[in-house]
Amino acid sequence: MSSALKARALGAKLSVAEIGLGCMGMSEFYGATDEAQSMATLHRAAELGVTMFDTADMYGSGTNEELLGRFLKEHGGERISIATKFAIVRDAFDYAPADHVGISNDPAYARASCEASLKRLGVDHIDLFYVHRVEPGRPIEEVMGALSDLVKEGKIGSIGLSEVSGETLRRAQAVHPVAAVQSEYSLWTRDPEQGILDVCEELGVGFVAYSPLGRGFLTGALKASDLDKSDWRLTNPRFDASAENENNRIADAIGAFAENKGVSTAQLLLAWVLAKRPFIVPIPGTKRTKYLEDNVGAAQVTLSAEEVEALDALVPLGSAIGDRYSADGMTVLEG
Repeated sequence: MSSALKARALGAKLSVAEIGLGCMGMSEFYGATDEAQSMATLHRAAELGVTMFDTADMYGSGTNEELLGRFLKEHGGERISIATKFAIVRDAFDYAPADHVGISNDPAYARASCEASLKRLGVDHIDLFYVHRVEPGRPIEEVMGALSDLVKEGKIGSIGLSEVSGETLRRAQAVHPVAAVQSEYSLWTRDPEQGILDVCEELGVGFVAYSPLGRGFLTGALKASDLDKSDWRLTNPRFDASAENENNRIADAIGAFAENKGVSTAQLLLAWVLAKRPFIVPIPGTKRTKYLEDNVGAAQVTLSAEEVEALDALVPLGSAIGDRYSADGMTVLEG
């Protein structure tokens, strides 16, 4: 691991570099994709000491896992930890439960999804396998039992949960140790501070922060008007024209703070996340090498306790205008 990136523990068994890489946008959701560009970014991330690469079966209906599989074959897989997810059912999955759309935590589907992900990734072991969303009405204990069997069989190393409440985490942990909870966390999405971070700390569970840059908005370099019409962010309430002016004020204030400190805005945002708890690993997503290099540079930025408090006060909980997902998307978030 690069000396520039320190290790952080996710649960008792998994140790990764303190900054990971979110790979979703390389295959879908954030406008046009370019495999050569994405592959160069993946290789550069490994060179810089990034060890956790985050994907999911639903990103590009499996194509993102296939991209990572090609990368792993070229790279050799040394020191790389792959985190992937299942539970969001897409039509392209021929192993999906019959007559089921949306979210499935069915134990048989968990196993089928794991087998399919292993094949697309070209590996025989997944380091961290997440329940992407909890299926309403189905006890979490059911899927945790199935996932614990996959751990015993050596097909997965550790189990993760995404966007869950503290209560669900406790119930899951009673069945089998959970390595990490993944949820959105940034200066404008501070909901995890209302409980789940404390439960993670109590239980010895790591926390993986996705969208730590506010899906790019908080860096100040991205405007809704600049996005391709296919970009999923145009459906996000925080990118809506009715919210843009107020949310721009937040981005501008963060940008001014970063300029005063002499760092990039992205580095400030990531340094803030890293400073909040020692068991948090942010996974900023990018498909471009220049942004990756800037993000990894956040590991060299130190914030004093006073600076963290000042940023907390600058963007208090609830400052952002608009929910972080559409109305339908918000219904499957527990955390």
